[in-house]
Amino acid sequence: MDIDAYAAARRDEWRRLDELGSRRPLDGAGADELVARYQSGASDLSALRTGFGETVETTVLSVALSRARMRFTRAKRNPLVLLREFFVEQLPAALYRVRWWTLAAALLTISVAAGSFFWHLQNPELLSFYGTEAGLQKYAEEDFVDYYSEYSESAFAARVFTNNAWIAVQCIAFGFTGLFPIYVLVQNAAALGMSAAVLAAFGHLDAFFLWIAPHGLLELTMIFVAAGGGFAVFWSLIAPGPMPRIESVARAGRTLALVAVGTTIFLFVSGVVEGYVTRQPWPWAVKIGIGAIVLAAYLAYSLVLGRRAHRAGHDGDAPPIEAGYSKVYAD
Repeated sequence: MDIDAYAAARRDEWRRLDELGSRRPLDGAGADELVARYQSGASDLSALRTGFGETVETTVLSVALSRARMRFTRAKRNPLVLLREFFVEQLPAALYRVRWWTLAAALLTISVAAGSFFWHLQNPELLSFYGTEAGLQKYAEEDFVDYYSEYSESAFAARVFTNNAWIAVQCIAFGFTGLFPIYVLVQNAAALGMSAAVLAAFGHLDAFFLWIAPHGLLELTMIFVAAGGGFAVFWSLIAPGPMPRIESVARAGRTLALVAVGTTIFLFVSGVVEGYVTRQPWPWAVKIGIGAIVLAAYLAYSLVLGRRAHRAGHDGDAPPIEAGYSKVYAD
C-alpha cells in the first residue's frame, strides 16, 4: 500500500471528519454522520499505523479523531472543579518544576548585588558617576524613603505591580534566548548593590534593608521565578533529554505559561504589600513579618503543595487534551 495514494484517496473523508468535529452545533443528521466518519477514520488510522507507523498522516488523523471523539463523549465539567484542578494541581506543579532554576536565579542575583555593593563601597569615587555628593546624600536621607509615599496607596501599588510585571514579562517572553533573563537579573542586581552602597556611604544601610524587606522578599522571588522559568525554555532547547527537541521545548513552553499566571498573581500580592504595608508607621517587625508571611505562603504553595501535586503525577504540563498530540519516547 502506497501511503501517499492512500492519503490522497481518503483525505476528503478526513477533512469532512475534522470539519464535523469542529462544527458548533450539530443537528441530528450531522451527529450521525460524525459517528459514522469517526468509525471509518479509526479504521484508516489503524491501517496506517500497522503499515507505516507514526507519520504526518497519522498525526493529522489522530487529532481529527480526538476532536470528533470529544464531541460525543465529553461531559461538561463543573467550573469550580476546573479551578480547583488548576490552582491545586497544575499551577503548583509548574512552580515546583522550575524550583531549581528559581534558586539559580536567586543565587546569581544575590552574588551580583553583593559584588556591586562591595565594589562601590571600596571604590567610593565610582559613586560620583551617579551624581554630586549633595545629590547622593539627599537620595540616601530623603528620596529613597520618600519614594514609598510619593503616590497614594492604590496608585503606588498599581505602579509597582506594572513595573515588576514588565520585568517578569521580558524574562518570560525572551527566556528562550538564554541571555536575556541573565541580563535582566544582572542589571537589576547591580542597581540594587549600587543603591545599597549609596545608603551605606551616608550611614543609612539599615534603611535600605528595612524599607525593601516587607515587599521585596516576595517581589524578588517572583522575578527569580520568571527568569528561571524563561531560562528553562532555553535549556530545554539545548538539553532536551530523552524527548525529541520540539517536544521538550513545547512542554517547557506550556509550563512557562502556567508559571506566568502564578507570577502575575504573586506579583500583585507583593504590589499590595508595597503599596499598603511598607509605607505604614508600624513597627518594622510587623511590616517585615507581613512580608515574611506572604513569602512563606508562596513557598508553601510552590514547594509543599507543588511537591504533593508532583507526587500525584502532575508534571507542570497542560493536561493531554489541552497539550495535544505527543509522540511516545523512551527514557
